[in-house]
Amino acid sequence: MRKALYFLFALAILLGCGVLNKKNKGKGMNLFTVQQDKQLGAQVAAEIDGNPAQYPILDSASNVEAYQMIYRVRDAILNSGEVDFKDDFTWRLRIINDDNTLNAFCTPGGYIYVYTGILKYLDNEAQLAGVMGHEIAHADQRHSTRQMTKMFGVQVLLDILAGNSAMLKEVTSALVGLRNSRAHEKEADEFSVKYLCPTPYDAAGGAGFFEKINNSDAQRPPEFLSTHPDPGKRIETFYNTKTVLGCTGSKTSESEYKRIVNRL
Repeated sequence: MRKALYFLFALAILLGCGVLNKKNKGKGMNLFTVQQDKQLGAQVAAEIDGNPAQYPILDSASNVEAYQMIYRVRDAILNSGEVDFKDDFTWRLRIINDDNTLNAFCTPGGYIYVYTGILKYLDNEAQLAGVMGHEIAHADQRHSTRQMTKMFGVQVLLDILAGNSAMLKEVTSALVGLRNSRAHEKEADEFSVKYLCPTPYDAAGGAGFFEKINNSDAQRPPEFLSTHPDPGKRIETFYNTKTVLGCTGSKTSESEYKRIVNRL
């Protein structure tokens, strides 16, 4: 009986901190607190920083223009007035030096990683802004910890709160390879447009990546798209959301983007 009461009491605390947190409204069931998002993101970032063989980080001092560009894009998104956790999360940026990987990702708490592969694949700054807006949305909508709430349940959260470092490491490892659901991918696409709508960028810039994938001669799409919504439907989502929101930005910065990226 005492154990059951303790469990219910602890659950009430978790629900109060996570699900009923005023900044969690509309973001689905989540037993993690915002502070735990930040802690988990920092843990993942530490693992990435400590594994240069798998994640070779591009030196910022030797690639000033490239870092200035992605910080410029990040700041435009964060200053749009649409990012809920703009002042709560870290929003740190790193470029991973891997030309063979078409990817970018953002951990809980806002640690953003962009691969040189996707930078060189994209055509302009608006497309990059669309991709980064999508990844920022995953963190801002707390998709990872929402999924992990379903994956691990209450007991794991209780163990973490009790100081179980082994369990924290297991959760951190799961975060590195976590794949977002189709619903979360669609939501992140929509929020990418919403974030860019108040900026000078073409708010449907993210569609450009999927248009390139659709027009590619490759028989198979990038592996990370294998469980994601169809690229054609995602293109429609970007353009339809832009139309509904009445976005008017048109900035692409193609020539300057290519000049910077070609130096990587």
